[in-house]
Amino acid sequence: MRQPNDLSRSLVALDQDSTLIAVIEMGQASWLVAGIVPGVNRHPLKKIATDQEQLLQVLRRWAKEAETTGRMIKRIAVAYEAGRDGFWLARWLRARGVEAYVIHPSSVPVSREHRRAKTDRLDTELLKRAFLGWLRGEPDHCSMAAIPTLTEEDAKRPGRERESLVGERTRIINRIKGALARLGIRNFKPILRNAPKLLETLGTPEGAALPPNTLAELRRDMARLSFVKQQIKEVETGRIERLQRAPGERGNAMVRLLTRVVGVGVETADMLVQEIFSRNLRDRKAVARYAGLTGAPDESGKKRRERGLAKSGNARVRRGMLQLAWGFLVHQPDSVLAKWYRARTADARGVTRKTMIVALARKLLIVLWRLATTGEVPEGLAIRAAA
Repeated sequence: MRQPNDLSRSLVALDQDSTLIAVIEMGQASWLVAGIVPGVNRHPLKKIATDQEQLLQVLRRWAKEAETTGRMIKRIAVAYEAGRDGFWLARWLRARGVEAYVIHPSSVPVSREHRRAKTDRLDTELLKRAFLGWLRGEPDHCSMAAIPTLTEEDAKRPGRERESLVGERTRIINRIKGALARLGIRNFKPILRNAPKLLETLGTPEGAALPPNTLAELRRDMARLSFVKQQIKEVETGRIERLQRAPGERGNAMVRLLTRVVGVGVETADMLVQEIFSRNLRDRKAVARYAGLTGAPDESGKKRRERGLAKSGNARVRRGMLQLAWGFLVHQPDSVLAKWYRARTADARGVTRKTMIVALARKLLIVLWRLATTGEVPEGLAIRAAA
């Protein structure tokens, strides 16, 4: 049965005689636009600058060419692969009456030849075939990405910025520790508040002071670390202020509800809401699939094996849920899920625990999704009282 939000196929009947179909191979310097124009035997191909107005002119010119052959264009459908340019072009085209879709690149079938030819022109041919099959409603040609609004995209930025800043903080700390380790100094902690002052007092095991160039480099790294820590604090403070300013908004209400679960913090709750729970996912299987927490079986003839996680979904959600699952065992030891995990890892083998933690993360994600979207509280889950 087709679902109303099924993006694996089109739910609108295709009348190819009245539909102009176009695909775009988007590059940093130029776009290659390929079309299927009703009434025109040739398949036009046009290379243009990265200009949305010029793209719209090309589409309208092709529509006029179709009308000169007696075809009345009632629908213009355009698609391009998700990538660096994001979703802005799809929103811009939709605002001007053009159906725009964004294709998941990994969902487009390609040749399995060892060295297949690959050019922009050949890529547009692949996209045209996949997009045409999708418009006809045939399954497994390609999958479309849900196009978020500008507000929905912007809501993801604080969490992603913080993730990037935390990674930068870790890199700076490791660089400082590495520079000191080369001199035999191993107990210095750059994260401490008085670390810059302690840096001036350090000496090598030989009794010598830090070399001047190394000391200057470390001072710059400490200044950079202080700046990054300040930016992380600004992001976290801004998130708390937004939650307090509009607690009734749907996304903020979900975050506040998830933070009532013992073991779930504001950062994790906000990441889950913005990255996955705010999406219109149809069922629990779609939730697990979007997070990439499903298996990748390899079955052929008598061969039956599992290649591990598919990892085809949102990597941020997957990483966050695996970390949350380990913490869940500590903070919710009496929950049904924790008891289920312990019963299946009674042999205490490390491989078993690592395998089953993925299953626990998948179950926990579905439980939190139901809690955030429907308010359903699972049995045995420790919930804090509402503030």
